[in-house]
Amino acid sequence: MIVTVGRIGRAHGVRGEVSVDVRTDTPDERFADGAVLATDPAQRGPLTVLGSRWHSGRLLVTFDAVPDRTVAEGLRGTLLLAEIPDGATTGDPDEFFDHQLVGLAVVGVDGAELGVVREIIHAPGQDLLSVRRPGGGEALVPFVTEIVPEIDVAASRLVVDPPPGLFE
Repeated sequence: MIVTVGRIGRAHGVRGEVSVDVRTDTPDERFADGAVLATDPAQRGPLTVLGSRWHSGRLLVTFDAVPDRTVAEGLRGTLLLAEIPDGATTGDPDEFFDHQLVGLAVVGVDGAELGVVREIIHAPGQDLLSVRRPGGGEALVPFVTEIVPEIDVAASRLVVDPPPGLFE
């Protein structure tokens, strides 16, 4: 299975280093020297990590095919992908891969059907669940324990306790 482990951000410096918006709990493993990452769009990769380092709270990565700032800027927005075994879990019962959540039924704490998870949006500072409503339309649900208190992947559902107006 292919999962997104990061998204290339701005270039850093003039030697082709890029910032990466990390979307994995194991960045030291995923961005280790020599790691090969597929890309989306596919024609921008694969990319091989030459080096990585943390700087001011963000990950900076150098790839073998990125010799300068111009090439680095051309990669901005590219998703970095890695393969994981089918059935793999994060190892933490409170963390999930995006593909485990997409397609789950969304129900309220009262059992009312509210929709289906369409995608996970990794917004700066807060992940959101894009929920397709039964009658059409979309609701964006902040992915926090206070609003999403229960996730049962085996039962294909998650429970939400939405604030007033979120699903209206």
